Amino acid sequence: MASIDAATIGRRIAEARGRSGLTQAELAASVPIDRSGLAKIEAGTRRVSALELARIAEALGERIEWFVDDAPPAIVSRRNVQEPGAPSPMIDSLVERVVRNVEFAAAQDQNLLKATPRMLERPQSVRDADKAAKSARSLLGLDASEPALELSRRAAGAGLLLFSVDLGQEAADAASVLLPVGGVAVVNGYLRVGRRRLAAAHELGHHLFADEYTVDWRIAEQGDSDKWESLIDRFARAVLLPGAGLADRWQGLRAGGDDLRTSAVRLASAFRVDMSTLARRLLELDLVSRAEADHIRLVRTTKADIVEFGLVIQDELAPSELSRPYVEAVLRLYRNGTVSAARATDMLLDTWDEADLPQVPLIPENSIWKFVS
Repeated sequence: MASIDAATIGRRIAEARGRSGLTQAELAASVPIDRSGLAKIEAGTRRVSALELARIAEALGERIEWFVDDAPPAIVSRRNVQEPGAPSPMIDSLVERVVRNVEFAAAQDQNLLKATPRMLERPQSVRDADKAAKSARSLLGLDASEPALELSRRAAGAGLLLFSVDLGQEAADAASVLLPVGGVAVVNGYLRVGRRRLAAAHELGHHLFADEYTVDWRIAEQGDSDKWESLIDRFARAVLLPGAGLADRWQGLRAGGDDLRTSAVRLASAFRVDMSTLARRLLELDLVSRAEADHIRLVRTTKADIVEFGLVIQDELAPSELSRPYVEAVLRLYRNGTVSAARATDMLLDTWDEADLPQVPLIPENSIWKFVS
């Protein structure tokens, strides 16, 4: 990546400081730099020294390259057209970190990124969205009716690496980046499992429909005001809740004597979706009335339900879960001496300690310059 100018470095320092919640005076005191000097750095009228930048990066919890290297082109493309002032810096920063690491790992390990088997035609109607979902399920290795389980593993087979990181209640649900080969999606692990899976399926749609970089704030809540997002919402629900399979199970449960609540609890558990998603999908398939859908949205699965109905609860995409092919690639780079232990743990988003890494033979001191860190 090419180096960037002082004005861009200054802007990035200001962005990172804003994310951290520090004032100019507080950051200047921790570096230390005069506050007026920091103001000039952020304005791009004074260059920052390497030592100052290292101290600023440490104080703000960023890697130095975030300030001095160009961002991945897909992210720049999205930022250039985003709504001015759109509150996305937290997920912007995380996605950029993940993409940098993935691109670095892929450059060293050709087994990491896989090209998407085939891009899907962008849907223009709900019928198109349902048709695209059937094609996507086929790409994921799913039949026409089974639950879409192990989404992370299946998405990797379709070229999308999924990462789940707890970003907190106020952050976006998810974001995805289309790379020259494959793609990356980050899901907010703060969400409950059903919402995480819906967000992952939604980002799979962006990936398969070839959207370069998209941040999704509240999936399935604001989609109706945006036709494109509404269609991807429909696609995501159809991926998780295939029409034929859902109808057969729902009708079987109701015919077997289960009441509305029990049927909803059993079905949501089987397909591992939240009640809001289930209610909306049942309604759009004309399997329930609007009043029944409203009732289902209010249902909550209890511990008693889990015991009495023999439900299997798996916390899929729990934070912090990193795409397995990516983790395996990082470990290969560590084993073959391409990256140091410190670089490996950083690439694993600090979810591993150095003690968690595999043991490797000691490397002679004169080999240190072979490391890429």
